[in-house]
Amino acid sequence: MSYFSSKNERDTKSAQKPVVSEAARVEAAPAPKQPDMVSTLGQGMLVTGNIVCAGSVQIYGRVTGDIHASQLTICEGAKVEGKIVAPDTVIKGTFNGTIHSNSVKLQSTAVVDGEIFNKALTIEQNAQFEGVARRLESPVAAPSAAQAKGEDKAPALAPAAPVAHIVV
Repeated sequence: MSYFSSKNERDTKSAQKPVVSEAARVEAAPAPKQPDMVSTLGQGMLVTGNIVCAGSVQIYGRVTGDIHASQLTICEGAKVEGKIVAPDTVIKGTFNGTIHSNSVKLQSTAVVDGEIFNKALTIEQNAQFEGVARRLESPVAAPSAAQAKGEDKAPALAPAAPVAHIVV
């Protein structure tokens, strides 16, 4: 084995490139990632009923009913009334009801009245929150594709931690 080589040997070795077949290139390429689908309910839209979405949901209009999604954003100017079940929830608009979420963020423009069952709760300055926040016992899961298609019912929510009521 020679540790030293002449300049000519190095030049010819570096000029030789390994030959890779097209089939090997296709197999080595990573599979294209499916884009994260975001469902949007636009401004001026009113939805009365339940929404189940395996992906992300952005609401700019009004919703009266239950929402089960993997990620929910209630945008500024939007109004939602009902029950939310989502691993991640961001509220910039108005919400009245119950939230079951691992992570809840109330942005500065949020107006929330109700109960929040969460693992992590962030309330920005100037956000309005009237109600009760409780810790979740078990994490919330996103709906499956079967649930979104209506082939499977949504799982029942785990009960929240018991709350002691003191009467004086």
